Amino acid sequence: MSLPDAWTGLVDDAAVFPPGDVPLPDAVNAHVARRSDWYADLVGSFVVTDERIPDIDQPLRLSVVVTGGAGAIAGALRLAARGGHELAGVEIALRDLDDLAGNARRVTTALDTALAEGLLAEDVPAYVELPAVPQESAWLAAADAVAEGGHRLKFRTGGLDAHLFPGSATLAAWIDAALDRETPFKCTAGLHNAVAHTADDGFDHHGFLNVLLATLRAFDGATTEQVVAILDDRDPRSLTDAAAGEELARGRRWFTSFGSCSVSEPLDDLLALGLLEKP
Repeated sequence: MSLPDAWTGLVDDAAVFPPGDVPLPDAVNAHVARRSDWYADLVGSFVVTDERIPDIDQPLRLSVVVTGGAGAIAGALRLAARGGHELAGVEIALRDLDDLAGNARRVTTALDTALAEGLLAEDVPAYVELPAVPQESAWLAAADAVAEGGHRLKFRTGGLDAHLFPGSATLAAWIDAALDRETPFKCTAGLHNAVAHTADDGFDHHGFLNVLLATLRAFDGATTEQVVAILDDRDPRSLTDAAAGEELARGRRWFTSFGSCSVSEPLDDLLALGLLEKP
């Protein structure tokens, strides 16, 4: 069964990451089983760190999280190729807080070298995670470097600690920066549910439907205040009414996917909100 374009490949399966922490063999088996289920198209790639690639016992479509710096990219790509995996994407976080833009340029150099050596195909996207830093100018300069390199952005929208959850104003600014640079982005962590809410962990979580609608509104010229209001909206009816009047697939050009340690939670929310129907 083919799903609407708005939801196809929306959720990258990050079951092995916290807080899910599913054992790798179990996560792989569950991921493979989903390929034959009716909602198979909802799930994009299987997300794994480069260190764990050798422990995967069957070929998968992988998004590889590089755990080292730019110099570790080539080794990660070789591991994926050795395992016979299809590479869906490369993800790497910038760590040099004193020179984020320079760090981004070093990543671009490493990716360009991998491309020239045949380790990386031209159509495989690279997502560069920019850490939240006090210096807005440094963050924007790094975003410029990512865009100049032809790569994509990755936004961390949650985690195990409060400081990993960006406020709505911060997330709105990140979305705006991506759109200004015509740079697609993905999100990671904290987006298990469609609608913004306070979860059992006590943290205020963003909703993936909020983010998708906010991206559309920002692209269509909404003010920062309007985009923040959409990100803050916790009313499921309000959001589904807004979604009904939108061609949501337009937003997926920019908000490409999000990594989630749960596939069932996003699926259950889409069903409960009437945005998907089970056959």
